[in-house]
Amino acid sequence: MAGTRRQFMAVGVGAVATVGLGTAFWDEVFGAARSTAGSPRRGYGPRRAANEHGLRLPEGFESKLIARGEEPVPGTDYRWHLASDGMATFPAQGGGWVLVSNSETLEGGASAVRFDAHGRVHSAYRILRGTSHNCSGGGTPWGTWLSCEELPSGSVWECDPRGRRQAVRRPAMGVFKHEAAAVDPGGKRIYLTEDLMDGGVYRFTPSRWHDLSEGLLEIATVARNGKVAWTEIPDPSAGRVETRRQVRGSTRFKRAEGIWHDDGVVYIATTGDSRVYAYNIRRERIGVLYDGLGEGYTPLLRVDQLTASRAGEVFICEDLATEEIDIGMIDRRGRVSKFVSATGRIHAGSELTGVTFDPSGRRMYFSSQRAYGKNGHEGPGAIFEVSGPFRRARA
Repeated sequence: MAGTRRQFMAVGVGAVATVGLGTAFWDEVFGAARSTAGSPRRGYGPRRAANEHGLRLPEGFESKLIARGEEPVPGTDYRWHLASDGMATFPAQGGGWVLVSNSETLEGGASAVRFDAHGRVHSAYRILRGTSHNCSGGGTPWGTWLSCEELPSGSVWECDPRGRRQAVRRPAMGVFKHEAAAVDPGGKRIYLTEDLMDGGVYRFTPSRWHDLSEGLLEIATVARNGKVAWTEIPDPSAGRVETRRQVRGSTRFKRAEGIWHDDGVVYIATTGDSRVYAYNIRRERIGVLYDGLGEGYTPLLRVDQLTASRAGEVFICEDLATEEIDIGMIDRRGRVSKFVSATGRIHAGSELTGVTFDPSGRRMYFSSQRAYGKNGHEGPGAIFEVSGPFRRARA
């Protein structure tokens, strides 16, 4: 439903206790990067007027249309899917890379675009069929895509970005309304979100690393001081009791959607209360990094999918069907800014999804899920590439 930002901010989301952890916790999360040293500038500077893609970008950044739903991907004869959602990139032989994208429709599934070493489209093809409402997911260090079904009976499907091997369902990772997945290669675990107003946050520990056919599925319980305990889910198949209701006292997150692992921290975006959490894996503590309904400068609402750059900057999509939709950024010092805004008729009634970077960190990809609508109807969606002077070294 379209509306103004003021209308969305007036919507009651229920009382949730904010976990205030103070500077000591954030020193543990970010280390010296939280100091006052470094550039005083915020973000990437002012955004220019909207370009031909309806995007407002900072100086020095340019955009490119990669694919539109229901149309062949330029340079190929592959007809792109509708409602592009979660995405990731993978290095390919010859210096190129593969961009994978879910389709959040009844037919679901996922597709891929292969780029050559110069960033030109080489080919496009299907990598997942026979599923439904594939929302987000996550890439693995061993080069597969975890595609998540956003259904009460949803599963995680492990896909080959090259499209050479058939996708495999991973029931050990639970049956619930899956949203996204983030892999912690150091701890050899995968963290999972559930898109419900009373959903859980989970972690999966494979019995053997790289083999997701068996393992331990747990759900998070957060104490008032931010300490997180993990408890085994008795029945990941949810045969009789919904997964999130099997552990008494487990913490309810208000639509946990985007999730990303970076440098020992798992970032979690909860759309229902416009918050971004940071979970310190080593300390097993979680706190609110950004509160969009709090005091002070809160430019982002209904935060959704997110990713981190080579510089450790966290980029966050808004799920907000208003006249302007943003991807914002939180830098390593906790400062929040807007990076790109989608506006105008092209993006009317849409939302931004799937934000991710190419393997070099020089190009950002995201989807405007319902872009290019006509006569007030939802559009088929489109994927855009943004290139420019992204910071690539950590502060």
